[in-house]
Amino acid sequence: MSDTLNEIDDEELRRKRRAERLARMREEKKRQEKINKIARMCFLYGGCVLGAIVLVMAGTLLFGGKSRATLPEDEAAQIAGQNEGEEPQEGQIEILKDGGALRYLLRNGALSDLTTNVENENEEDTGFMPVAAAPVVVDGRVQVGDVQFLADFEAKTTSSTVAVGDPLIGSTNAVLINESTNEIVAQKDARTILNPASMTKILTILVAAEHITDLDDEVTITIEMTDFAYVNGCSTVGFAVGEVVTVRDLFYGTILPSGGDAAIALATYVAGSHEAFVELMNEKLEELGLSDTAHFTNCVGLYDKDHYCTAYDMAMILKAAVEDDWCREVLSLHTYTTSPTPEHPEGISISNWFLRRIEDKDTGGEVLCGKTGFVNQSRSCAASYFISEDGVPYICVTAGAQSPWKCIGDHVALYSQYGE
Repeated sequence: MSDTLNEIDDEELRRKRRAERLARMREEKKRQEKINKIARMCFLYGGCVLGAIVLVMAGTLLFGGKSRATLPEDEAAQIAGQNEGEEPQEGQIEILKDGGALRYLLRNGALSDLTTNVENENEEDTGFMPVAAAPVVVDGRVQVGDVQFLADFEAKTTSSTVAVGDPLIGSTNAVLINESTNEIVAQKDARTILNPASMTKILTILVAAEHITDLDDEVTITIEMTDFAYVNGCSTVGFAVGEVVTVRDLFYGTILPSGGDAAIALATYVAGSHEAFVELMNEKLEELGLSDTAHFTNCVGLYDKDHYCTAYDMAMILKAAVEDDWCREVLSLHTYTTSPTPEHPEGISISNWFLRRIEDKDTGGEVLCGKTGFVNQSRSCAASYFISEDGVPYICVTAGAQSPWKCIGDHVALYSQYGE
């Protein structure tokens, strides 16, 4: 009886911790809304320079000196020409009105065009905002004095971008990106909307990783988690109802065998429910600047007309994931055995078959990370991360292959042809 009570207490404690985490995330969102409201008022009534200074002060008060923004398209040269020949001094940010958003053009080093999602209701507001220090990159984010922005999650076509097709690849959609330069090397309908299938799970672990503090914390598998996977025909790890598994096992189980049971368990653990977790996924898409063409309705990759993205969007999601040390480790592991439990005393052996099948192919380098997917509407698809023999990193996403082997063959062809 006491053991049962202890189990109830432990489960209640875990539920309480998840609720507290979700409450903190919601509070953070409310703070962002407050700072946006302050910014709009400041720029509407106070003029650009004064408003920008107050914006920084508000960010310091509300966020402890950190606010976030995303990078727009690369139009730095065009924007520079809009400021009537004026040039900011060292350590200043140029503020320009463009399409309802404020652009911060950094004229220091290699950093260029930044934007906030704060609307500027005064069409005349342009000017310079002084900062205390020159821009630097800290942990993948641009730090300008006390203000912090998201790093660049945009890849661009160039005059060298190649349009690929048959006979090189059979996939209907593809994109190959040189991650070191953020240039699109090759593409095929890369901006066409598609269903990402189980490539979705890359975003699932990325969002989960941002809200996890203890990988050894334990989660009890419920019948709702297993039923979701079986009813929808998902791949599974094979966890049993009532089995207590670690959060670490859920991460590996979500990626290596593409376990729907693991993904639902991870989502529920992080956000309290699948629905609440999907909200976090869409917030992440917005943060990455992908929400115009990407929207998810589930954490597994089930087909839904409102669950979609492009090959390019998925490449940017993978880019964000490989820049997270834990996500990169999960996506790079070839085999794993889950922790022993009474239901599975020797654990469950799972594999990333994409990595195991492509490792012996001649790609001209090494495929380090990968995640596949399949639904009838987008056929076989995959996202992978590759390092060439010269040490250059590439990201490849394809969809619409007629089989898993042809999908792998398309990645091999793109890497061996263009990844040098």
